[in-house]
Amino acid sequence: MSQDNPLPHSSPTEEQLCLLGFNHVKGIGAARVQALLAAFGSATHAWQAQPSELRQLGLSEKIVEHFTEVRRRISLPKVWDQLAKQGIHVITWGDENYPRRLKEIAQPPPVLYCRGSLLPQDEWAVAVVGTRRTSAYGKRAAEELCSVLAQNSITVISGLARGIDSIAHQTALANNGRTLAVFGCGIDRIYPPENRRLAERITQQGGLLSDYPPGTPPDANNFPPRNRIISGLSIAVVVVEAGQTSGALITAKFATDQGRDVFAFPGNVFSPSSKGTNQLIADGAYPLLEPKDILSALQLEQAPSYQQAQKVLPENPLEEKIISLLGVEPIHIDELQEKSGIPIETLSAYLIMMELKGMIQQSGGMNYVIRA
Repeated sequence: MSQDNPLPHSSPTEEQLCLLGFNHVKGIGAARVQALLAAFGSATHAWQAQPSELRQLGLSEKIVEHFTEVRRRISLPKVWDQLAKQGIHVITWGDENYPRRLKEIAQPPPVLYCRGSLLPQDEWAVAVVGTRRTSAYGKRAAEELCSVLAQNSITVISGLARGIDSIAHQTALANNGRTLAVFGCGIDRIYPPENRRLAERITQQGGLLSDYPPGTPPDANNFPPRNRIISGLSIAVVVVEAGQTSGALITAKFATDQGRDVFAFPGNVFSPSSKGTNQLIADGAYPLLEPKDILSALQLEQAPSYQQAQKVLPENPLEEKIISLLGVEPIHIDELQEKSGIPIETLSAYLIMMELKGMIQQSGGMNYVIRA
């Protein structure tokens, strides 16, 4: 694990433990956790709720019974310690290192499990997905695209599946880039099993991520929901090759719903593995005619410079807070004020000084970015 890995194992808070507990209750996902927090004010109070209170919120008898059984059976501190011994980090909603982009989606997972590392530079990430039955054309397209991304310090995100996913991860690693693999099972259950060695390599140059508790088998029903995480972590999604029923199209749909850009490689109109990508283009996805075009389309040519600028040490806590909220995409001063909680007069003064110091720049209309 890299020395600058920002995911140190530490003593959990009660809130973290209770979110971990809910993650073990089948039938209580992101939407229900949000409802429980709204009703009880915190995960801690929700975890201590009486069965009758849970029924009043609309939870079925089956879910309530399962919840009370899980609460009785497991020791949350012991579960946390066991995960730490396995090298598995637990990241919850309220943690500072919870991925910013993922937090913006409609139903972000309350808990993420990670083996390897999540770094600030992973905010600059593109998802690359596609068919498991790739052609020579698809393989070349994925390799050229992921080479361009890795060589320009863009993290490659995919799902560790056979075909395009595996090629995407392998190419990023071969170009000394970072890559993240999002699982549809527990991160202790490598699937497909032949990618075990690839998964281990990913932990050295990125991370394995899942919102399913360790031990969860790779059930077919788990994979479509995990695709929202692949797209949610990314600036954009690129579909390299996909048939009409490919799971990659589900990722593209999530990306559209989340306001992410969708790109697709056009393919032979007679090829089954290009029917999905060609349809995406017909429906409005950007046709990717040259792999390198992804950089200009997303304004990612300066990503390495942005990442270097983000490493500049702020002089005080307020500068640190402002820097943490800025990235490659412009953010309006009103949104900065809302997210930071800094009074608008103070924020305006700091933005002016930080711009003069070359830390940030205004991109027009009171929108700000990290200075390249």
